[in-house]
Amino acid sequence: MTLDLEMMGTKARQAAYDLALLPTTKKNELLAKMAQALLENSAVICAANEKDLAQAKDLKASFVDRLRLDEDRIKEIANGLLQVKALPDPIGKIDTGWVNEAGLQIVKRRVPLGVVGMIYEARPNVTVDASGLCFKAGNAVILRGGKEALATNKKLVEILRAVLEANGLDPNIFQLITETSHHVAEKFMQLNGYIDVLIPRGSARLIQTVVQKATVPVIETGAGNCHVYVDQSADLQMALKIIENAKCQRPSVCNAAETLLVHQAVAEEFLPKVADALGKYHVELRGDAKTCEILGDASVLADERDWDTEYNDYILAVRVVDSLTDAITHINTHNTKHSETIVTNDQTNAQRFLNEVDAACVYLNASTRFTDGFAFGLGAEIGISTQKLHARGPMGLEALTTTKYVITGNGQIRQ
Repeated sequence: MTLDLEMMGTKARQAAYDLALLPTTKKNELLAKMAQALLENSAVICAANEKDLAQAKDLKASFVDRLRLDEDRIKEIANGLLQVKALPDPIGKIDTGWVNEAGLQIVKRRVPLGVVGMIYEARPNVTVDASGLCFKAGNAVILRGGKEALATNKKLVEILRAVLEANGLDPNIFQLITETSHHVAEKFMQLNGYIDVLIPRGSARLIQTVVQKATVPVIETGAGNCHVYVDQSADLQMALKIIENAKCQRPSVCNAAETLLVHQAVAEEFLPKVADALGKYHVELRGDAKTCEILGDASVLADERDWDTEYNDYILAVRVVDSLTDAITHINTHNTKHSETIVTNDQTNAQRFLNEVDAACVYLNASTRFTDGFAFGLGAEIGISTQKLHARGPMGLEALTTTKYVITGNGQIRQ
């Protein structure tokens, strides 16, 4: 039987209408119950996840890491729902208000987007993060995860829907597309009239496919070719800790560093230290000619594709730059507008970098790994927007709302 996406969209729109009227106290109560249900069903979630892992055993280790759930990760996911519960409800928030010359009272307030579509890959945590954030912001959500996580996603959505149903709510607030063909995915991207916005999360390839084929509005997220630039005045010990954390703590995620730029004045001293520090993680260094001259057999020669690659793996592109200007130019040419950091003790250089680098998040003397909804205090994020319209950077609750102007008069007519 062919999946009826239009019917799913119709159900989602009705569910969203009802959800938009739900008071904050009730939403918070249900978020807590969802978190508890996940913890109580930890064993069955892990069992479903084992089925997915068994099918993915021949895939890249970093991919399997994103797919894997265990008891600790389920606790983190449940805690994400509790963090969302604790956040202020954006619905009904007044952004601004004024009285115009005609005496009309004009108020701009926050309302739900309506129906959010999520399309993502082997990240089952997204299933819950997106559901919780959409729910708190008054939106229904239609989820389309990758085939590699299908068993896990089915179980997660089943648990969340059961909580809604047990508490008298429409379970179609959360729906999962269980047919994972490219044909169904493309049809989902073109579900105009049913989906208000589509948010892709995953590889650069997935995101570009969605951007190119979708006819519904898209918020571009996720792809992270992130850079660490070590300036000539940097504290090199600090720089070493930052690049080790940014590259190696969890290389499979979008806020991990993919390229290291080092000022020529400190390259000969710093790069051997980098090779030693990252060597214990077996990181492959792909360097420009100068890097390879300094490191010898500890690096391999990069080609032009390396400067544009999001590895999601223990691989790091390395380039020696002549100046801060050279570093900024390289980053703005090759980055994905995600997260970029400078390590420096020169405040003038720091301000130039922060002002001139074009990215959603720019850092001074800190790891790019902090680009995250939890770390920013936003609760679980629905994605990290790398575009400039509507939302940019980690997207929390407010990014899942839009505005409505409410105008009150006492009989005014326009002359």
